[in-house]
Amino acid sequence: MKHIGLFGGTFNPIHVGHLRAIQEVQNRFALDKFYIIPTALPPHKEPGDVVDAKYRLEMIQLSVSEYPELLKSVIISDVELKRSGPSYTIDTVNHFKSILPDSSRLYLILGIDAFLEIDTWKSFSDLFYLTSFIVMTRPGGVDTEGALKWKVLEDYIKGKISGTYEFSISQLCFVHDEKQKIFYVDINSPDISSTKIRDFIKKGMPINSLVSKKVDDFIINKGLYI
Repeated sequence: MKHIGLFGGTFNPIHVGHLRAIQEVQNRFALDKFYIIPTALPPHKEPGDVVDAKYRLEMIQLSVSEYPELLKSVIISDVELKRSGPSYTIDTVNHFKSILPDSSRLYLILGIDAFLEIDTWKSFSDLFYLTSFIVMTRPGGVDTEGALKWKVLEDYIKGKISGTYEFSISQLCFVHDEKQKIFYVDINSPDISSTKIRDFIKKGMPINSLVSKKVDDFIINKGLYI
């Protein structure tokens, strides 16, 4: 059985926090393949805030190239960039279900802030029959305190997804008789966001500690986010 991670997002731009998250999830779950999937038209974001998909894709390629240990398992997918219309996660998961062997086990990887909005996503309830979840937490935002962020997650799962999800101590995840597992993992990632990076650029502040060198050079050369 192959274990396949799906990590989608706008990556506007990709930053060292994203790469740290990929490294830690990979170390924890030993995924056979790890797909990074930039969105073309994110349904929950204003289009004007997002630079052209070809630039975001190239920045991902440049960033990953600086982490040789990731090149063995990471695949950058343009599936959402090729598809017309908004980038819905349910369509992407169904795409990978259709092209991967039936024995493959999918893991949808996302931050807790995104997960806590999943009930607003298209066909969200279907996702829990198709893929397991790896919910990441990091400093800042809703996940400031360890006990609090776990309780917020548990309440949301039981209130919005299914009241019969239960946390399994032996498996270290939420389990359900019919739906897929929901894993919860703390990521020792710096408190960085793409929003913060774009704000720094607009203010003329350096971002060399927030993104890889190649991405920093690319943003400067292309005049992005100014």
